[in-house]
Amino acid sequence: MSAALTLEALLEHPDTGGLRLLAGSRAVETAWASVAVEVGEEDLPESVDDGLAVLVAPAPSASWQVDALLRRVHDRGFTGIALTGPPVGEGSTVLAARLGIVVLHVEHPTRLARACWQLHEARDALTLATVRRIARSIEYQAHDLGDLLHHVVAGVGRGIALVDRDGVLQAAGEPMPASLLERVDFDRWLDVAESADGVAASVPVQSRTRQGLRIALFGPDAGVAHRNALATAVEVLMPIVAARLLVDEVESVSDVSRASGLLGDFLESRGDTNPEVEQRMLAHGWRTTGYHLGFRMVGRGRVDPLELLRFVTSRLAPLPVDSHVTTRGVGVIGWLTLPRAPSPALVAQRTRDLHSVHTATLETFPVATGVGSLRAGPVGLAATLGEARDAARLAADRARTGWFVPIDSLGLEQLLLSWTSSDTFAPAAESLLAPLTEADRETLAVYLDEESTVIATAHRLGLHRNTVSARIQRIETMLGADLLDPQTRLALQLACRVLR
Repeated sequence: MSAALTLEALLEHPDTGGLRLLAGSRAVETAWASVAVEVGEEDLPESVDDGLAVLVAPAPSASWQVDALLRRVHDRGFTGIALTGPPVGEGSTVLAARLGIVVLHVEHPTRLARACWQLHEARDALTLATVRRIARSIEYQAHDLGDLLHHVVAGVGRGIALVDRDGVLQAAGEPMPASLLERVDFDRWLDVAESADGVAASVPVQSRTRQGLRIALFGPDAGVAHRNALATAVEVLMPIVAARLLVDEVESVSDVSRASGLLGDFLESRGDTNPEVEQRMLAHGWRTTGYHLGFRMVGRGRVDPLELLRFVTSRLAPLPVDSHVTTRGVGVIGWLTLPRAPSPALVAQRTRDLHSVHTATLETFPVATGVGSLRAGPVGLAATLGEARDAARLAADRARTGWFVPIDSLGLEQLLLSWTSSDTFAPAAESLLAPLTEADRETLAVYLDEESTVIATAHRLGLHRNTVSARIQRIETMLGADLLDPQTRLALQLACRVLR
């Protein structure tokens, strides 16, 4: 005969015929050396040592008859009894506690008997039963990995989780205790982790796009039989989960490809969409109405766009604002949408939120992020995404800003970005130099061409150098510009040349 049958193992068994505890201790030390399954009390052995009696016939209805039954069972050496029929009364439970008998109520005694046999004398039977439940659970069609995990939990009655070294990625059933996750050995093939919160059996799962994944089955530590069953079951489950992951990844790549193509069509139209593109965007859940804040995140090194997309999406999800993101080239592009015109303070907060997402992403991916300005409507959405693209290009060379550049913080440098788009550069240049007279513009242009030398500028213009110095000081004041800054000088020089 195998080791003693514990009360904890019995209560944690997935199929005990509706068993529940009525009286007695649930301590781990509560155990039985033998199990007797009979129709009535008169059929039980005359003498046992720490036995569990399972009676198929319903218990007596009168409380005094139940009390008498408990005393006779106790006299035979039984320390536990499972009864069907009406639950025993409070007086009988008090008597049971005084006698040291655990009283259990069961709806289906034969199923309880089978569970006792599995746990006590045929441990492999519990493993086989668990594997069969897994096999039955996959007969149901699963729409994705989460659906599959819920089917398995419903069949096996144990928690299940897909994990990596950073935590739980997807789960079903009871949450996986942190103490168990901390004890998982990611370097072993089959690992059985134990803690005060239970036991978890896990094995690696192969994925084309993610490394270090493991699938884990976990639950209360209810003895060796349960641990063996979990260990075998998780190995059987692994290829099923890997196959589902592959299917989901292929579908995910297809969805991302369609989304990226759709955004490309939208950007090519510069927001002036035709009804077909507009309908596709609505079907994809993309809002073009309202006010938008675009962002672009590009890799400064080798980056998997799909992995980056998953990460950024997970970080955007908790934000209290509508967000949309998809892949674009060697990075991702997206936007935040607000239904009404936000205050400057709210725009600043949303920009800080994007900075927080960027900072978290930097811990895993070498990226640079640019943020556009707040724009309204479909045309505004295309514009802010274009600004974000240009800002990201600048951010890629700016370690001092943490590789994060909002377009609104650039000031004069925005002209440099517009240089790649002539139809936007000329109006921006005109707006920038609007405060200056024609004479001031000519003086500024020559001064910048002559590498900011007053004497050379005065010679070309035929003016006294003091006159040139006074004009340059006035120009700096009117533009609010520092001509000692190299980037400011370059931006103004480009503006002057375009307006010539």
